[in-house]
Amino acid sequence: MKNLYKEFKEFAVRGSVVDLAIGVVIGTAFNKIVTSLVNDVIMPPFGLLWGGKGFSQYKLVLRDAEIGDAGKVLQEEVAISYGQFATTILDFLIITLSIFLVLRFINTLRRKAEDEKEESVPTPKDIQLLAEIRDLLKQKK
Repeated sequence: MKNLYKEFKEFAVRGSVVDLAIGVVIGTAFNKIVTSLVNDVIMPPFGLLWGGKGFSQYKLVLRDAEIGDAGKVLQEEVAISYGQFATTILDFLIITLSIFLVLRFINTLRRKAEDEKEESVPTPKDIQLLAEIRDLLKQKK
């Protein structure tokens, strides 16, 4: 049991796990921001253009709700909410585009760091050592 605790502790405090946890927290907050952007800024003008109500309210009603004499709902409405679906797709596309742009920026920086001829970004020590080993092996041939 003590060994299991020690292994779990080593796993949990390893840098990549902590980085992953931070990424999940930031991603969740970013998702809320993008959802608000889509629902509160982008979609209201579209809804106004297509009839004056919020775009997420658009739906194709397959069966109307049945309401009894006392105002109690006897049978729920059955509808295809295509407006909400379109809003969710736009939300997804904005998040995907944002992640793509961030990863593209990170890959650009990584390529510059790995390029031996690039002077503006210092080459990491492990890459310098590998380059030196490669050069020494070329000299021996």
